[in-house]
Amino acid sequence: MNALPASLQAGLTVLRQLPADHPDFYAWYTLILRFLFPVLAVLMLVRIIRSLVKASPKPEVWAYLSLPNGASEPLTHWENILGRSPASDVLLNYPVVSRQHAALIRGAGERWTVYDLGSKSGTFINGKRVEPEGSPMTLGDVLSLGGVDTVLLPVSDQETARRRKAAQKPVSPWGSLILLTVFQALTALQFLFSADEEHVLLLPAAFLCLALVMWVYCLVLRGMGRTGFEMETIAFFLSTLSLAVTASSAPGSVPKQLLAIFLGIVLFLIVGIFLRDLDRVRKIRWLMAAGAIFLLSLSLVLGHERYGAANWISLFGFSFQPSELAKICYIFAGAATLERLFRKRNLGLFILLTGACMGYLALMSDFGTAAIFFVTFLVIAYLRSGDFATLSLICGGAVFGGLVLVTVKPYILRRFAVWGHAWEQASDAGFQQTRTMSAAASGGLIGVGPGEGWLHRVSAADTDLVFGMLCEEWGLMIAVLSVACIAALAVFAVRCCRAGRSSFYTIAACAATSLLVFQTTLNVLGSVDILPLTGVTFPFVSNGGSAMLASWGLLAFLKAADTRSNASFAIRLPQTHGEQWLGNLAASGKKTAGKEKRREKD
Repeated sequence: MNALPASLQAGLTVLRQLPADHPDFYAWYTLILRFLFPVLAVLMLVRIIRSLVKASPKPEVWAYLSLPNGASEPLTHWENILGRSPASDVLLNYPVVSRQHAALIRGAGERWTVYDLGSKSGTFINGKRVEPEGSPMTLGDVLSLGGVDTVLLPVSDQETARRRKAAQKPVSPWGSLILLTVFQALTALQFLFSADEEHVLLLPAAFLCLALVMWVYCLVLRGMGRTGFEMETIAFFLSTLSLAVTASSAPGSVPKQLLAIFLGIVLFLIVGIFLRDLDRVRKIRWLMAAGAIFLLSLSLVLGHERYGAANWISLFGFSFQPSELAKICYIFAGAATLERLFRKRNLGLFILLTGACMGYLALMSDFGTAAIFFVTFLVIAYLRSGDFATLSLICGGAVFGGLVLVTVKPYILRRFAVWGHAWEQASDAGFQQTRTMSAAASGGLIGVGPGEGWLHRVSAADTDLVFGMLCEEWGLMIAVLSVACIAALAVFAVRCCRAGRSSFYTIAACAATSLLVFQTTLNVLGSVDILPLTGVTFPFVSNGGSAMLASWGLLAFLKAADTRSNASFAIRLPQTHGEQWLGNLAASGKKTAGKEKRREKD
């Protein structure tokens, strides 16, 4: 504060002196504020959560197949199965057509590719048999399946415009963003009163900076024609709580946490834009698998133990968990397009990848992250194969391995031993859980106020026990709303996947939301002794840069699966007239340059 202008420093001194000079007024102000926070949160989140839960995205039409009877069948996915099976995307009920005869796949740039799925009567394009590795198909080509001729037809511009106008539009974000900004400003003011002299400006400035980043993000993307900011609004709300938790427990780490939020948004945009091109995605899947192995092996070699698990790396004053970022790589490698599923159905390589990841996590004694990886594996494996028998055997083997691990790792065994008996060991192994439950109970419905709690003095309060800090300082209402936000993302994922453009988006979105939900469940129920305390973070809320990055990165998979109009990064928006003019100008410039070069050669 000494570096501030004298007038500003005097104003801050007077403002911070108000609680001491007018204790009755400050007590009433604090009481009103404690009631106002949950009211703002409810008003802000009800519209957002309702929009996600009630969303019913309609299937998009990307082309048509004309049938021999004169009808036209819409292609509502980027990957379509053609066959006699009722489960086919395009049903061709002819005896010569196999149950799953062919796959018609849409690639980047409106390119279509046909794959024969081992049909008896063969698949032909314009009279030529489809190659084993697939054959390209363009609009107007004749696709013959065992002698049943179909033609690939385009969607008219009029129909595209009509469907876009009739499509479900996401709820307007501006009302919720204004309420969230008020929420952030009041939180900044609260920490201005409660912060020590060293952080008196740092903490309020962090909240105002987050509000600025939030508005810049939404205004820029809205100016680019994007809609649907419910997921990002939830992430910004939870990130605000993360800053508040960090400000209470470790004020000096607030700039690092704010930087992590900013980098998380950047990662969210990069992953979302990268997912546009599924051909590019397929090419780097094994690179991402190698990335997951590398990150976990890095933890194993360089990691040091904290809270019982050797999964932390410290470099240049920063501590991070590579296993958090490995989650993004793992889902990226595990999800697959329909074309790949039918050309290579086995899960062998993915099982090997999962086994390697689980082995590394077991050596690090990171039981919580291992459980999260395994649940994610089950989701991906079921969506890729639907083979209950194989998955049952894998689950049985995992249970056996878990029992062996519990007997080998005494740290994990102690955590299981205290499960359900925390109050009997309140001063020993159950210390963290009993203090968390006591603090949560003291917070009541509206909490004691940001920065006014005592749980932050307990080890891992702002990470593994963060649900207790939410209940204590913010109240049960906001804590439950935080859990409801994660649940709303999961419901939205299920609804979006029914009209998913690609199986990759469907599998990745379901896996990412399952991971977020399971991780939230372990954090919440573990901190109150309903489940064993496994040492995992609350997505977006817990203090930690790598956890924040992972949460935003996982959110990108769900954003890519959004099929509402202009809401997803997975497809490019139609070009505006200005963009078309610039594109034509660039193309004509290239042609002119080519002509000039040819003249020079002549």
